Amino acid sequence: MSINHGFHSTLTARPGKADELIELLLNAPSLSNEDCVVFLVGRSAGDRDVVFVTEGWVTEEAHRTFFASELAQTLVAGLQPLLAAEPAYLDEVPVGGKAAFH
Repeated sequence: MSINHGFHSTLTARPGKADELIELLLNAPSLSNEDCVVFLVGRSAGDRDVVFVTEGWVTEEAHRTFFASELAQTLVAGLQPLLAAEPAYLDEVPVGGKAAFH
């Protein structure tokens, strides 16, 4: 399945809330959406309150449709109280690589 739309976001959690933020992201409904091909969550090694998310979607429309859904809006509402600032987004379309998690 090809990826035609994606982004990389940087989220800064309120102090002591990064683990809760990561847990929420790792249970995001995006993970079960077939149009979401890549959904990676990472953490800064230098600042444990900084969390990264990389997403890759089959189309921009698929992403837009999903994020207009009630499931996605519930996720966004759950993220808001955990964030210290507005997320920063970079244009990124994942093109390949490797991921192995335990």
